[in-house]
Amino acid sequence: MTVLKTSMRNFFAHKGRMALSAVAVILSVAFVCGTLVFSDTMSTTFDKLFAATSADVTVSPKSAEDAGDTPRSGKPESMPASVVEQAKKAKGVKAAEGAVSSQSVTVVDAKNKNMGPTNGGPTIAGNWTHNDLRSMDITSGHAPRGPTEVMIDADTADKHDLKLGDELRTIAATGDLTAKISGIATFKVTNPGAAIVYFDTATSQRQLLGSTGRFTHVNLTAAAGVSDTQLQKNVAGVFDGKASSYDIKTQKETADDNRESVGSFLDVMKYAMLGFAGIAFLVGIFLIINTFSMLVAQRTREIGLMRAIGSSRKQVNRSVLVEALLLGVFGSILGVGAGVGLAVGLMKLMSGMGMELSTGDLTVKWTTPVIGMVLGIVVTVLAAYLPARRAGKVSPMAALRDAGTPADGRASALRAVIGLVLTGAGGYALWAASQADKAKDGSLLLGGGVVLSLIGFVVIGPVLASGVVRVISAVLLRMFGPVGRMAERNALRNPRRTGATGAALMIGLALVACLSVVGSSMVASATDELDKSVGADFIVQPTQPGMNITGKAADALGKADHIAHITRYKQIDADMTTPSGKTVDGVGLSAADPSYATDLRRETTAGKLSAAYGKDAMSVGDDFAKKHGLKVGDELKIAFEHGRTAKLKLAAITNDDTSVDRGSMYLNITTMEKYVPADRIPQNDMMFASATKGQEEAAYASLKKSLDAYPQYKVMDQTDFKQTLKDQVGQLLNMVYGLLGLAIIVAILGVVNTLALSVVERTREIGLMRAIGLSRRQLRRMIRMESVVIALFGALLGLGLGMGWGATAQKLLALEGLKVLEIPWPTIIAVFIGSAFVGLFAALVPAFRAGRMNVLNAIATE
Repeated sequence: MTVLKTSMRNFFAHKGRMALSAVAVILSVAFVCGTLVFSDTMSTTFDKLFAATSADVTVSPKSAEDAGDTPRSGKPESMPASVVEQAKKAKGVKAAEGAVSSQSVTVVDAKNKNMGPTNGGPTIAGNWTHNDLRSMDITSGHAPRGPTEVMIDADTADKHDLKLGDELRTIAATGDLTAKISGIATFKVTNPGAAIVYFDTATSQRQLLGSTGRFTHVNLTAAAGVSDTQLQKNVAGVFDGKASSYDIKTQKETADDNRESVGSFLDVMKYAMLGFAGIAFLVGIFLIINTFSMLVAQRTREIGLMRAIGSSRKQVNRSVLVEALLLGVFGSILGVGAGVGLAVGLMKLMSGMGMELSTGDLTVKWTTPVIGMVLGIVVTVLAAYLPARRAGKVSPMAALRDAGTPADGRASALRAVIGLVLTGAGGYALWAASQADKAKDGSLLLGGGVVLSLIGFVVIGPVLASGVVRVISAVLLRMFGPVGRMAERNALRNPRRTGATGAALMIGLALVACLSVVGSSMVASATDELDKSVGADFIVQPTQPGMNITGKAADALGKADHIAHITRYKQIDADMTTPSGKTVDGVGLSAADPSYATDLRRETTAGKLSAAYGKDAMSVGDDFAKKHGLKVGDELKIAFEHGRTAKLKLAAITNDDTSVDRGSMYLNITTMEKYVPADRIPQNDMMFASATKGQEEAAYASLKKSLDAYPQYKVMDQTDFKQTLKDQVGQLLNMVYGLLGLAIIVAILGVVNTLALSVVERTREIGLMRAIGLSRRQLRRMIRMESVVIALFGALLGLGLGMGWGATAQKLLALEGLKVLEIPWPTIIAVFIGSAFVGLFAALVPAFRAGRMNVLNAIATE
């Protein structure tokens, strides 16, 4: 009880000093809890949506599972309408209804503006059925009654200011359809961001499937007292042995499948955010260690007196740990609450980006606050363990010394040895990774090297501080005369403290530097490869991932002026049987026009690429050829998906030492068309074009004009394409930098806390300096300079370490064809200079407080 009372008294006596450490705990716990609440809320939203939209039992073609949401032909897998009548015969069926649904569509308004989501969500077109009444109500107008009418969901209507009577054009694989909005339907549950349009059944079949009398699935409603599982068995029994051709699923199974399709995305986002929260926790550990180390140092006389009057080492140790426990509990409770607020903020942010999430679905599982509390408390107590041990070692004689005298002025020789060993081991692992022959083997070494070198730099930080701070000070501080020299000496006074404070900033900046090097190298490598390989003047791609170029859009491109040639490029899956008799399932083939051999220049290790576009011929990559023992002239059996089996001659083996089309297997489109039915021919993934000599600008304008009616496609010249790659990598990096910003904020708090506590520690010293003539302005400048030096020390270590990681990672990427190492010096320099401003900002409050000290009171401080 005495220990608890002492801890409580000390905790509240130094509540101001604990505040910044508490903020670090709060931020870290908030990020963990916010991530868990946000991801759980998203799961709840999708679960409710999938449960509401799934019929009691759903029947769909077995082939639909392999085709995915956006099949390459642009037309969903379907089955004859007779399946509806067969299913009706099953015992326990109350109602059976054929349905049509497709995600291979684009919807535009009268101004040709895409009505689809901008957040990556799908645009779904289908027929309005009774099953849709489970999840939607028609709140305006009526359901479509013919080919000139369409109904749209209320969220999309609100987002794009659509109303009854407005005209929409739906672009599908079978053609375009223009219709007027006859109704608006509102979701009863939250729609996370899909755009949905409904037609009448006949129009849906004709427009989306290419023929009437077919459905993509059948919705079955169970009669009263019949379970979904029983109905599933009954329905399977009426298909006379053909049940294996269909997927017959209960509501739960359908909802689970839908949930699984988005689950991987949710998991990636969840664990990525938790990873950044872990980095913030790691940085927060340094802040907490520094705080308690300095508090222990400042209370040396007090602890010595406690020991003199009978307190044991264990009691002193426990007293500090109890203070850490109180800090952890206090910070964690506030962090859990802040986490819920953060989750709500993320939901609002996502809603602004097009993904609608309702706060009504806010999900806070009991495990979330428990995880937050346990993490916050355990991390805080563990971080305070070393300072607590140090406090327990204070002897009674310390009561006779001056308070605040640091006991760890020089980093120990043991620390230096351990740090050098860890850093050396990390450096060796990074070197070994750079020499690896396989990216998979090298990535393990890279991970080990990153961890070991990071820990090594943290351990050896105090040793490095003495030298690095002197160098930085010689460059930046000496020009400020005595004030600059005092700032340098203050930073060097306690190398362990300076090292720990700089290490907190080092971690975040090391990751920033590493990712910057990797991102810049990826862009530079891809650009270099494009310059070497791409001969086409123009590239046409869909703006949405997973979408293809429709036949009408391809025809429109073919009519553009000033074009020397247009190249079609399609992909199709097949099973390949090698001469040895081994069958390789699911091989991806690239079918293109012969002009693709000049549009994309690929080196061959055997044969000629032009020969691969000959009759019944193809090529493979050299990695695949080596693995399966193939050589030019071999005969390969190719069983095309939804087509016949062909015997193709291996005419060329391409060099896989590239990042563009690595491992692709080429054949002529006419060869594929010979063995695949016309209605199963894939749409173009992308298209290429070359201009008539000297007409590049006119051709570019003509291609763009030809696609005016199709806003879902983009015409790019090589400059545009390179910029698109750069923008995509830049967007990803900016998102990562934003998440790393949390760790950097915690590191800034660490600098603030270190300076604030060091000002308290040096109260008497500051008073004496003021008494002998140091002005308030000079005092504030000294503290700001000290902060800048500490920040630049952390930045220098972090940026150097991060560039080493990034250069090693690039060596592994080179094994995948990305061979150019590019250091983004403007970014590195900007971050380094920005670190100086971070130091200035962090010193504002401590410098202001130091400047306001009363000189006499400061001198009288014990």
